[in-house]
Amino acid sequence: MSELTVNFSFGAYIAAILFYGAGYLSKKKMLEWIGLGCVTLAFAMQTVYLGWRWSEGSYAPMSNMYESLTLLVWLVGMMYHIFLVRVTGGESRFSLLGLGFWVSILALVLLGIASLNDRSIQSLMPALQSNWLLFHVVTVMAAYAAFALCFLTAGVYLVCMRKKPESDKPVIFEGFMERSTVLGFLFLTIGIILGAVWANSAWGSYWSWDPKETWSLITWLFYATALHLRKQQGWQNEKFAWLSLGGFALVMF
Repeated sequence: MSELTVNFSFGAYIAAILFYGAGYLSKKKMLEWIGLGCVTLAFAMQTVYLGWRWSEGSYAPMSNMYESLTLLVWLVGMMYHIFLVRVTGGESRFSLLGLGFWVSILALVLLGIASLNDRSIQSLMPALQSNWLLFHVVTVMAAYAAFALCFLTAGVYLVCMRKKPESDKPVIFEGFMERSTVLGFLFLTIGIILGAVWANSAWGSYWSWDPKETWSLITWLFYATALHLRKQQGWQNEKFAWLSLGGFALVMF
């Protein structure tokens, strides 16, 4: 079951890219909707797979690099669907619909990297045998997923702005960038706080300045600065898009 669901979701993302590409070239919106259906199918199969790993391991599947990257792909898919549903329709919905092409490419890249890591289900080390694992990791990975969507949107925004400056798509993408960044920043803030509480519970110290903690703080400060520059200094449009690209580079590091 595990291999079947993983391979099926991988194939569904490939099919999504093909349908999105064909829809873009032929100008047929129906093919893009089929592409979205493939993304939804891949997301559903990943849901089944993560549920299976949770059942087999008796813990939330987020304890190693393979599980973390798989969870990240799942959260990106979930947030993309949520944002797509909440958009009120019209040109805005159609613009975000095409973003599924880039979501699929990102998913394939992350799943490919994940496949290079150990897939086996192993026992948790004592420090990870805590409910804090679920709360902390989910919030932090949700932040990364929101930042990933912002990164993809920023790239599309920069292309749209250069090719079609008179189009309303750049305006749509700009609003999406801000909403996803704010959401990611909120999740990251909560995740850092939960991580500090977990660290104190496990090791008796809220903050030890290890590399992961330090880089999380650097990432938080970067996005805090980016949002401040957007709101208070007028760093919008292209400037904020470039900040979004730089911020996700920090996340991946």
